[in-house]
Amino acid sequence: MAESPVIQRLIEALRVLPGVGPKSARRMSYYLLERNRDGAREIAAALIQAADTIGHCSRCNNLSESELCDICSSSRRDASLLCVVETPTDLQSLEQAGVYSGMYFVLMGHLSPLDGIGPDELGMDRLETLLNSGDVKEVILATNLTVEGEATAHFISEMVQARGIKASRIAYGVPVGGELEYIDRNTLSRAFSGRLDL
Repeated sequence: MAESPVIQRLIEALRVLPGVGPKSARRMSYYLLERNRDGAREIAAALIQAADTIGHCSRCNNLSESELCDICSSSRRDASLLCVVETPTDLQSLEQAGVYSGMYFVLMGHLSPLDGIGPDELGMDRLETLLNSGDVKEVILATNLTVEGEATAHFISEMVQARGIKASRIAYGVPVGGELEYIDRNTLSRAFSGRLDL
């Protein structure tokens, strides 16, 4: 017996989520319909509200309900520091760590010419406006340590240094609690080349 078109639509809708394949989407769909219809309604309402009310901060490009996000509107943040990240989840990870008190710029991705993602798609013009404001003294590049993330960091560092602003990259290497025998060669190589004096 074929599934109802409504159930098929629900399954396909859930498949847009990262990491959710057809089996996982089917399992979620049936769970919500069989055991948690109130949860399904809550998810639907929350999705509609978020899709209708969440936009981008006009300064940092992070997701926000208002023109300026809470970070950009805070007087407690150091406006001379600007940390560039790829995604809002990267920003949230740094905020949860509690190690940074400056401002951010969220690219919403990374340079990927094969996928048609160039500087214009990442809002580099808005980043240039921030850099030209004169407030920023250091840009910390916190893009992911992938080929695309490294290319993005290199592109931005050239843009930053051309304006006489200091550019730095987050450190990378052996994670805290990591055992050397399980660390890959590239990570060990970067850890040795980026070692610090004691």
